[in-house]
Amino acid sequence: MSTDSETELLLGYLQNAREALLWKLDGLSEYDARRPLTPTGSNLLGLMKHVASVEHGYLTECFGRDSNYEFPWLADDAPDNADMWATADESREQILDMCRGIWRADDVSVRELGLEARGTVPWWGDRGSSVTMRHLLIHMIAETSRHAGQADILREQIDGSVGMRQSATNIPAQEDSWWRDYVATLEASARLAASMPDPTPHDGDADASVSDPYRP
Repeated sequence: MSTDSETELLLGYLQNAREALLWKLDGLSEYDARRPLTPTGSNLLGLMKHVASVEHGYLTECFGRDSNYEFPWLADDAPDNADMWATADESREQILDMCRGIWRADDVSVRELGLEARGTVPWWGDRGSSVTMRHLLIHMIAETSRHAGQADILREQIDGSVGMRQSATNIPAQEDSWWRDYVATLEASARLAASMPDPTPHDGDADASVSDPYRP
């Protein structure tokens, strides 16, 4: 595969994840787009704000390129989690226009610099002193996909809407009654499993001493 083909392949995966995340806001009221849906405040518009801001840092600013955007919510003196929610005076269109502009700018950055370009990620410490664009692009595909999955669950809590994207939800087309029966089956299975003795003791997570080259 040529480098140009690899670039377009990776940007395609990133764009799919971006659009999956964006779709989760379609048709929502201002309240539902912003309201906290978990005990830690996870909300859909905040996820968009966070992901776009972080992406621009990795794919543009880490390579010393000029940016047309300022992110006061990421400043050292910003309150914790300021990037994870939209204030009342930050309109939805303002946030989404920013996101789309960032996507365009970051795509240009990736294409102009190329996958072998090296940048610096200060918040990664020594490991961030010389990182390729390829590494950071893959990192952002993982980051955006993770938050898109999170957004899918958040949206389901609001109105039951689910799926990978509008054109291909990747969800079985079943009636509500089928889903109720399905959930009941899972609940019964979980309760049965919980009542049975566990033949294999759990020693906790996998060995944390094993180095993961893909983790910052």
